[in-house]
Amino acid sequence: MRDPYIVLGVPKTASGAEIKSAFRKLAKKYHPDQSKEPRAKERFAEVGSAYEILGDEKKRRAFDHGEIDAEGKPKAPQFEGFGFGRRPGGSGAGDFRNFGFDFGGGGFSTESGSIDPDILSELFGTSRTRTRSQPMTGEDIGVSVAVPLTTVALGGSIRVALPTGKTLDVAVPVGIEEGKSIRLRGQGHPGHRNGPPSDVIVTIRYASHPLFKVEGRDLRLDLPITLYEAILGARVRAPTLTGEIEVSIAPGTSGGRVLRLRGKGLPAAGEHATGDLLATLRIVLPNEADGELNALMRRLRDQKPYDPRSGMA
Repeated sequence: MRDPYIVLGVPKTASGAEIKSAFRKLAKKYHPDQSKEPRAKERFAEVGSAYEILGDEKKRRAFDHGEIDAEGKPKAPQFEGFGFGRRPGGSGAGDFRNFGFDFGGGGFSTESGSIDPDILSELFGTSRTRTRSQPMTGEDIGVSVAVPLTTVALGGSIRVALPTGKTLDVAVPVGIEEGKSIRLRGQGHPGHRNGPPSDVIVTIRYASHPLFKVEGRDLRLDLPITLYEAILGARVRAPTLTGEIEVSIAPGTSGGRVLRLRGKGLPAAGEHATGDLLATLRIVLPNEADGELNALMRRLRDQKPYDPRSGMA
C-alpha cells in the first residue's frame, strides 16, 4: 500500500483533526454506494486503511518511527540471533504481535476501534458501513393511491391500505399535483435492533372521472346541447367539481365550440392560478325520429343550402 500520508493527502505535520477531516472528505467521495469515481471501491478501502494507521495515535507514532509499514505490519529488525528474525515460511510478523499492532492487512473495519463509527454514521447514515450493533431505521414503504378529483379540488382525506396490513387515513391538501408524494413519518416498517420505524411515502395519482379529463390544471368537458339551443341560444346548466353553474349559449352556436369557464378547473397550491374548465359543445339530436324535424330539415336543405366543408379541398 502507498504511504498513508500520501493516500490522505496530508503532510506528516498534520494534526489529528486535519487527518480526520481529510478522511471524511475522501471516504464520502469514494464510498461505493454513492461514488461514480473510477475504482471507487479500491480507493475507499485504501483511504480506510490509511486512516486506520494515521487515525490511531499509537499506530501513527509507530509508522513515523519506522516500526510498522504502510499496511500496519511490523518492520522486523535484522537481529535473527536474538530471536527477532523472520520465521521460515511465516508472515514476517515475528514476535511483534504482542506489541499491540493490528495485522489485519489494512482491512477497513469499524469493529477494530481504529475508525470512529460515528464518523461513518454521520457520513453515510444507515449505510452498510455502520457497525452491526447499531440500531437502524426500517425500510420505507412506497404506495400509490388514486385520489378523486373532487378531493383534489376541495381537500379531504383518503384511506390507504399498506402492504403491512395497516390502514391509514391520509389528509390530502387542496390542489395537490399528480405525482407528488406525502410522507407519513414513523408509519412504515419497524426498525432493526430497536431502531426507529420507517416512513410511508404516498404518491398521488388522479382517479379517472366520468365527465372530466385533466390537462395540467385545466379540465375538459363535453357539454351536450340540443339543436334548438344551438340555433336559438339558451342558458344551460353545466357540471363542475364544486357543483353546477349556468352558462350562456349564443344563438347560432356550432357544435364543437369551446367555452372557457375561468377558475373552474383544478385549484393550485401556492401562488399558481386555478385552472379553467373547457367545455366543448356537442349538439345532440332527439333519440326518436321526429317527422316535423325531418320535414323542416328537408325544406332547409332545398331552400337554403350551405356547405360547411367549403375550402377544405
